[in-house]
Amino acid sequence: MRSRIVGLTSGSVVLIAEGALTDWMWLIGIGAWMLIAAGFWKMIYRP
Repeated sequence: MRSRIVGLTSGSVVLIAEGALTDWMWLIGIGAWMLIAAGFWKMIYRP
């Protein structure tokens, strides 16, 4: 489960950075939702 959380977090960082560089709000939005999902998974699946 930890690898999924790390994957979502790192993917969201990449998408948010790319969206900020290209001014594409939909990339920033997808990255933000991925970050929210990673936070929820971290809260729910605590070891």
